[in-house]
Amino acid sequence: MSAHDFDGLVAVVTGGASGIGLATALELAGRGASVAVLDVRPDVPAPLEGFTADVSDRGSVAAAITAVGDRFGRIDIVINNAGIGASGTVADNGDDEWARVLDINVTGIARVSTAALPWLRESPAAAIVNTSSIAAQSGLPLRALYSASKGAVLALTRAMATDHVREGIRVNCVCPGTAATPWVTRLLSAADDPEAELAALNARQAIGRLVTPEEVAKAICYLASPLSGSTTGTALDVDGGATHLRVRPIPA
Repeated sequence: MSAHDFDGLVAVVTGGASGIGLATALELAGRGASVAVLDVRPDVPAPLEGFTADVSDRGSVAAAITAVGDRFGRIDIVINNAGIGASGTVADNGDDEWARVLDINVTGIARVSTAALPWLRESPAAAIVNTSSIAAQSGLPLRALYSASKGAVLALTRAMATDHVREGIRVNCVCPGTAATPWVTRLLSAADDPEAELAALNARQAIGRLVTPEEVAKAICYLASPLSGSTTGTALDVDGGATHLRVRPIPA
């Protein structure tokens, strides 16, 4: 990748005010993109520009994308990162929570992508990158609803890639492992033994630590970059080896 591979391009990052989204927005800007952050509370540092949007509301999304297009005159890249978590077995969340999580994590991607498609069709470097998860491919404990939503993101990514490849729009996703984000911090703080829970999360990944938002951001930018013009329909694991590696425990 290049320090200037996004020069002249406009990127939209949903959920870009914190965590992986903010790290991605800053990485894109550092490599030459003009970056619009869509968030319910879009308080972001310069040179990022914030636009208020709720991905669960189609009207809100359409208005925000229109505002971005009016501001910059083009949209080349969409990073569908906005999402929420959920804990529990398949029996632990009611219908309303199932509907809420799927609405934000899956249908939210459809809303944003639909609104951006007219702009992307005009771009010479159109790319969409969705944030899926290790949970889409591995059975994680007490993550039934969250896993269902992220599995849907993985399937949706490949369907979108197929539908839009001949329009010149590449669609990929990243599958992060457990990352050091505000959501994970909140989960740890609510645990009976936060230190033991953190140790368990670290041990789940072969590298022995949580993934950083910046590492995921660099993977997202690889997939979004015009230099990756032959990469579409791909799911890129950024999971510290958790999905495929089976390392032996370190002897006591």
